Amino acid sequence: RQMSSRPPTGDYRGAFDEPVIPLQLRLVAPLSVMWGSLITIWPVILTAPLLPPFGLMLLLAWRLRRHDAIPIWGPLGLGLFDDLFSGQPLGSAMVLWTLCFFSIDVIERRLMFRDFWQDWLVAAGGIATCLVLGRLIASPFGSHVDTLLLVQILVSILLYPAAASVVGWLD
Repeated sequence: RQMSSRPPTGDYRGAFDEPVIPLQLRLVAPLSVMWGSLITIWPVILTAPLLPPFGLMLLLAWRLRRHDAIPIWGPLGLGLFDDLFSGQPLGSAMVLWTLCFFSIDVIERRLMFRDFWQDWLVAAGGIATCLVLGRLIASPFGSHVDTLLLVQILVSILLYPAAASVVGWLD
């Protein structure tokens, strides 16, 4: 067998190269998460903070549906965008969303097969963890927001299938 001295053409992909992701998917996933983060600035009058974190829910739905839609460093920029528009302390969503991504990677390596119920359970754990840790970062320990936080977690978990169906429609 004779070796060629020419470099491989542009369409050559090695076994360990990252898969080619279409430009549309590269834009749709992050833009939909950013759109979800912007929903919280909609002028809705509530007496308590009950709006779920739509950006986080869409991020988790994208991660659980297509692991290659958003790169592993994506939650940093998307979390920064969410922090700027949600009013949370700068960097909290960046750290918490990235930890959620890492946790999902660990869970995916352990589970061989997943269905929607397991995805819902994983997303529920991620949502609850981010909301509880975000509360610990953003508000003092003496504030009495724990009951409202539990209601917000419950509403967010119950609305996750809607976020997953939006991601399925966009995909």
